Amino acid sequence: MMAIMNMSMGLVEKFEMKVSREQMVENRRRILDVASRLFRDKGFDAVSVSEVMKAAGLTHGGFYGHFSSKDDLVAETIAYVLSNDEKGGGDLRAYLDDYLAPRHRDNAAAGCPTAGLAADIRHQTPAARAAMTAGLRSQIERVMKALPDIDAAERRRAAIGTWAAMVGAVILSRAIDDTTLSDEVLEQTRAWLEAALGPASAR
Repeated sequence: MMAIMNMSMGLVEKFEMKVSREQMVENRRRILDVASRLFRDKGFDAVSVSEVMKAAGLTHGGFYGHFSSKDDLVAETIAYVLSNDEKGGGDLRAYLDDYLAPRHRDNAAAGCPTAGLAADIRHQTPAARAAMTAGLRSQIERVMKALPDIDAAERRRAAIGTWAAMVGAVILSRAIDDTTLSDEVLEQTRAWLEAALGPASAR
């Protein structure tokens, strides 16, 4: 009887540990999701650890069970949000239409992480910049796959130029207070890219 009770207790303890681990994973994901939105919306320096944890519905003290510091959170958030940013393949023209649009410009918190975070990344840690570097490489590869079958060097050049123009246009359109000019930056960048890429870029 005692052996059965001990076995049952052991099963309960294992179940509780499993639930606890699963909850830790879920809490970490929630923190990263919230941090990515806040950082994109307000910038790294304007967001505190307390604000992130409150928005995630968690206690401030629980932060250090997941991250060693705010710098660690910044680096992990960049890696997380860029690894989950799967846009840029398939129909490149449709992607241009969605990306270079006022609705994307006006929704920084849920928008492209590169455009939302890149301008301030030079002030962050080497780990944060390494995460951004990995994200940029991945995005270039995705844009390359959406380009026509041309010489590999030409395709890479076109992918880098396309992505740089797209991100730059969104950053500039958000930086100014003239809505007409902001719209024009998006529209003309899209038109220029469509002309440069040619009809074969849509597939």
